[in-house]
Amino acid sequence: MAETREPAEVMLTVCTTCRRADVDPEGPRPGAIMLDALSEGTLPEGVTIRGTECLSACTRGCSMVLSGGADRWTYVYGDMDPNTHVEEILQGVAAYAKTTDGLVPWRERPQSFRKQTVARIPPLKLPEETN
Repeated sequence: MAETREPAEVMLTVCTTCRRADVDPEGPRPGAIMLDALSEGTLPEGVTIRGTECLSACTRGCSMVLSGGADRWTYVYGDMDPNTHVEEILQGVAAYAKTTDGLVPWRERPQSFRKQTVARIPPLKLPEETN
């Protein structure tokens, strides 16, 4: 009998030190602006957002990580723009939060999630293979 379980909590981590090539280097960091804009949005229950300094994706700023426990795939996204991608990010996070494995069908992913994935990291606990 297949095990039914609740989806694990989801964490959205946004680089607060990220810059974009098209912004004033003396102005506010776009990563911090992104974190503020996402924090003001509506996140699904079970989703936490946090900022962190440097995700080492400097050439792909703004960058962020979407993760959800040992059973889910983790995604690193880059080239996100706080002026144009906030709504898409919120939609993508909601779709991810509905999964138990982190795999959102391709057509259900926002455009920026399809095109701006930097890395996809397998779950810590891989599903058992069936023979």
